[in-house]
Amino acid sequence: MKKLILSVGLTMALFTSCKEKTEKTEAKNIAETTTEETQPEDNDWEVLFDGSNLDKWHAYNGQAPTQWKIVDDALVFTPAENREGTENLVTNEKYTSFVLTLDWMISEGGNSGIMWAVEENPEYHEPYYTGPEIQILDDERHPDAKAGTTHRSGALYDMIAAPEGVVNPAGEWNSYEITIDYTNNEGIIVMNGEEVVTFPVKGEEWKAMVADSKFADWEAFGKAETGLLALQDHGHQVSFKNIKIKKL
Repeated sequence: MKKLILSVGLTMALFTSCKEKTEKTEAKNIAETTTEETQPEDNDWEVLFDGSNLDKWHAYNGQAPTQWKIVDDALVFTPAENREGTENLVTNEKYTSFVLTLDWMISEGGNSGIMWAVEENPEYHEPYYTGPEIQILDDERHPDAKAGTTHRSGALYDMIAAPEGVVNPAGEWNSYEITIDYTNNEGIIVMNGEEVVTFPVKGEEWKAMVADSKFADWEAFGKAETGLLALQDHGHQVSFKNIKIKKL
């Protein structure tokens, strides 16, 4: 009789143990599934240029670009001879908060830039009338570098200075990671893996920076939080590649 009671007890213990293990396994699987569903995926990145086409871009206030060509998987701007006006390149889509990554290379003595929150309107002949600019420059040769530290490569143009010694020289590739986050009121510029500039993107601090810059009296400058991204035609050859963006 004692053997029978012991056997029944062991059977019940094993059953209870197996049931608990099964419940724990099911709970773990549910937790893992929930975690996977709530964690952001890296495929949130959108490729804006992969070296094959310009389908996601057009000329500012225009149609298909003519002075931007794909050369060896890079997007290269070369100003045409005897041209009239400029041909800035802008995205087809508008963006608000985002992280933008790309590589760029400026020609000797060259000048260019990247702008965000650009309004496309025939009233504004250039993207910089509305969109703030992250500077691209040959810091060694272009005279704009002598105009002040807020004109160097990596700077929030004419507002926040970038440090020396981070940019690679003309003719070599550089990388940018540009974060514009209106939710957290933060802009961050990372150049060649080093954080070089941080700034507010709205509110009283932003207004104060604009008021202390050349853009102080520009009616539409830096007012929008949503707009196009622009690659600047400043009359010099400039190249870009590996352009992608993630919305925040």
